[in-house]
Amino acid sequence: MKILVCVKSVPDAESSFRINNEGTGYDDEGLVFHVNEYDLYAMEEAVRIRERFGEAEISVVSVGPPRVEEQVRKAMGLGADHGYMIDDSEAPAEDALSIASLIAAWAKDKRFDLVLCGVMSEDMQRCQTGPMLAQLLDLPCATTVIRQEISDDRKTITCERELEGGVRERVLLPLPALLTIQSGINAPRYASLSNVLRIKKLDIPLIPAESLGAAGRCESVVRAYVPDMKSDCMILEGGHEAVALRLIEIIRSKTQTL
Repeated sequence: MKILVCVKSVPDAESSFRINNEGTGYDDEGLVFHVNEYDLYAMEEAVRIRERFGEAEISVVSVGPPRVEEQVRKAMGLGADHGYMIDDSEAPAEDALSIASLIAAWAKDKRFDLVLCGVMSEDMQRCQTGPMLAQLLDLPCATTVIRQEISDDRKTITCERELEGGVRERVLLPLPALLTIQSGINAPRYASLSNVLRIKKLDIPLIPAESLGAAGRCESVVRAYVPDMKSDCMILEGGHEAVALRLIEIIRSKTQTL
């Protein structure tokens, strides 16, 4: 069985973000990056599938500038056999279709039995790349997967999806298929020392984005900006009864204007 896990390099939420000079996104200079948390659940699920069946070849792929190589190696440290990077310096500014088309162009002839993606990225949170990739690869897709089980003959996979309001849905898909993995499906493991040492010796193949002939962008950022800080505070003075009556008047007046 061949499994592909798609991972993304995302900035740490505790970083100090600055809008770039073009006003189209954040400036990544000085930011600390890590593997997208949701992709770690996908990586762990791939390793658990291999442990169940005794054998499976796991590959990791990421799209981004050269710095993404560090995140590819970290994901490989969790148990992947191979790592690949699609070298695209424009990736942080590109839309989901552009990223999905690059991965699809690279993966289309690799015959993966299962493709796993995180349900969304921590920075954009749009949940689009996985489903778009499934469409481009002509694969059946299940999103927000909270549980999965591959049949003993490895021809189908049963998925339990997390829907709104606590509702669950169970679907049966033929393999090959693509799943977007929801948080909570497992507890991602730490990288083992043996894997870390093994990966240090490996070269990560770099695939130039321009060699893949991917689709162009279907959207563009008009403006990226930090919202103005606004504060509106009213201090009510007087005794408890007077303050309570005044508060009721304010709430009623604001309710009537809605």
